[in-house]
Amino acid sequence: MIVDTIPLTIRASHDGDVEAMLAIYRAHIARGVEPAFAHDPEALRPDDIKRRRRNMRRHRLPHLVAERGGEVVGYAYAVLFRKRPAYRFTVKHSIYVHPDHLHAGIGRMLLPALIDACAAAGYRQMIGYIDAANKPSIGLHEGCGFRQVGYLPSVAYKFGQWTDMVMMQRSLGSGGSTAPGVWPAAVDNDGE
Repeated sequence: MIVDTIPLTIRASHDGDVEAMLAIYRAHIARGVEPAFAHDPEALRPDDIKRRRRNMRRHRLPHLVAERGGEVVGYAYAVLFRKRPAYRFTVKHSIYVHPDHLHAGIGRMLLPALIDACAAAGYRQMIGYIDAANKPSIGLHEGCGFRQVGYLPSVAYKFGQWTDMVMMQRSLGSGGSTAPGVWPAAVDNDGE
């Protein structure tokens, strides 16, 4: 862990951040933190991230980076939970922090910013899937108002063993207590 006194900035990602995000993502794969893609034969490429970011903007979905001293040290984004219209107010999210900056409070800044951006865009529920062995991430999510709503045993196979996933959920805005209205004005998630 790097201890740094340089302030951390959370901002919308842009295409210039793609290489740094890929490096962070690949480090997570190599360490086995990202179970869904631990042995992905089709490695994520810069154009894949650029295309995903464009698609997210069309749906008013945030794609954020944490930057310290000009260096991207983490990123977070939300995607639609399901493609069917009934699920259009629910998102699932991912957060990645550079391995040299773990346990430095970056996730504690990224996750609330992501929650706020999704709520501002009119989304009502946020879902997260977390490796059951990743206690720091589970604690972070609990600290941000998530609660465990499911446990999925042996759903990911990585590094020669099955791993379990915890499904966590948090309401956004008024959650499920009121009917959704018309979508608010689109949010500029590009930062350009």
